Amino acid sequence: MADAEQVQTDEQTDEQTSDKMQAQSAEFSEATDTGADSGENLNILMDIQMLITVIIGKAEVPFKRLLQLGPDSVLELDRLVGQPADLFVQDIRLATGDIVVVNDNYGIRIREVVGSESVQDINAAQEAVSV
Repeated sequence: MADAEQVQTDEQTDEQTSDKMQAQSAEFSEATDTGADSGENLNILMDIQMLITVIIGKAEVPFKRLLQLGPDSVLELDRLVGQPADLFVQDIRLATGDIVVVNDNYGIRIREVVGSESVQDINAAQEAVSV
């Protein structure tokens, strides 16, 4: 008898749950142009701070070797002296360049912009906004 009551209770719960989970279609009005100049939108983006990372090389070492590292340890990287470093913006490779010193800080002198077409499009849009 208890099993029959449990089955009936489970069926009622399933019906209540299915009533609550019914999906309805949404209707949206068509998007309209607000008249805002696209240059204004681009200007808003120009002040966004972006994380830049420069990678001069990589190394793969066993964990045991990693534990042995300490002061005066030297870890050999996979790049030769004179090879360009990679510049990443938000984890996307943007350029390559040479490591330089600027006012006692490291810097990078850009050699080549990777995917320069995209950067040229951004520069052209920026120039159009400033005119």
